[in-house]
Amino acid sequence: MSDLNEVSEVSDVSGKPAEGFQGPLAGLRVVDLSKILAGPYTTMSLADLGAEVTKVEHPDGGDPTRKWGPPFNGPDATYYLAANRNKRSVTLDLKSAEGQEAVHRMLAGADVLVENFKPGSSLAEVFRYDLLSERYPRLVVLHISAFGETGPLRLEPGYDMVAQASAGLMSLTGEPDGPPVKAGYAMGDLGAALFGTIGVTSALVERERTGRGQYLTTSLYETQLALHINWATAYFATGETPTRLGSGHPSLVPYQAYPAQDGYFVIAVGNDAMFQQLCRLLERPDLAADPRFTRNRDRVEHRKELNAELEAVLGTDTVGNWCALLKAGGVPVTPIRGLDEVYGSEQTAALGMVRTVEHPEAGPLQQVAFPVNFRGERPAVRSAPPTLGQHNHEVLSALGYDDDAIARLTGTTDPEED
Repeated sequence: MSDLNEVSEVSDVSGKPAEGFQGPLAGLRVVDLSKILAGPYTTMSLADLGAEVTKVEHPDGGDPTRKWGPPFNGPDATYYLAANRNKRSVTLDLKSAEGQEAVHRMLAGADVLVENFKPGSSLAEVFRYDLLSERYPRLVVLHISAFGETGPLRLEPGYDMVAQASAGLMSLTGEPDGPPVKAGYAMGDLGAALFGTIGVTSALVERERTGRGQYLTTSLYETQLALHINWATAYFATGETPTRLGSGHPSLVPYQAYPAQDGYFVIAVGNDAMFQQLCRLLERPDLAADPRFTRNRDRVEHRKELNAELEAVLGTDTVGNWCALLKAGGVPVTPIRGLDEVYGSEQTAALGMVRTVEHPEAGPLQQVAFPVNFRGERPAVRSAPPTLGQHNHEVLSALGYDDDAIARLTGTTDPEED
């Protein structure tokens, strides 16, 4: 297994460094034929866990997210830089026979292939699992699509926002009297990436028992349904279509953001005893005694009335004062922080969640680290997101190509549209 280009990992926060930590997937090889976010985030997660990931991109521009800016940092957009660290980049035209042959040479020594080819595209046909499994019976293949393998929408392309709209998330997000709103994160893409990572690691465990790989599929649509959890089960039980609640919770009250004199903060009351304590701290014992509010089920039914009472009280003081008072009294509470506050906080620093790695063109590059510790160590940010074709010679020469062949394989050609 070839070493990734050497870079220095310098933690700009406290927290135990991961020097020498290889990760539980060390020794596994992953070929990444995906682009945009769901596939690349899956493969970055596998890379963070120690796998050697080779990202294959078209010579003419590579992954489209390299241009999804501003902002840019060096030659690439920060969107691309967010989901492609710890990988190597090779440029190949997969529509050419030579490019396909180079990928097959990679697959001969690979454990995992991740792709998100458009349904019905020529590449989906060329790299069909039944063909691959004949040549590489131990290969685990993950295919990520917008809507899944079956059903009337199976051939539809899709982006994160399409998934959020079509799978119901936007219908649940926003103020009750306002328009539907997408989630602040790309939950369609990221949901598929997280479930895809779980699928791949599970298939690798099963391969240890059976000796064979398998074909895994997931989609932005399916994983959004899986994340509905309590919303879906409530709908199944009642038949009632849920509506937007702003920051409110469908099953708990008070459990949302409230306005103070100088901004917003969150109160999260999880039981009746906690509500009684809140009322004592707010010097409103009458609310705890009101039969409309005594039990959580009653508070949910009279959400609007209770929130009006609470807002009248909470608007009389500042976020800082309310948070200090309620926190001291044991009521879960927090100000709503911006990213400047989040990444400047002592908690983020203590967890060591920000790492700095040297990028060959952008210089020092900050990255949000993998959020799971192993034996008290966090997986390392071993290398920066690669520049386009940065590892062409390293990877292709190891596959047996000479300099002339590498130059021919990695040259720029006009991409053919499917």
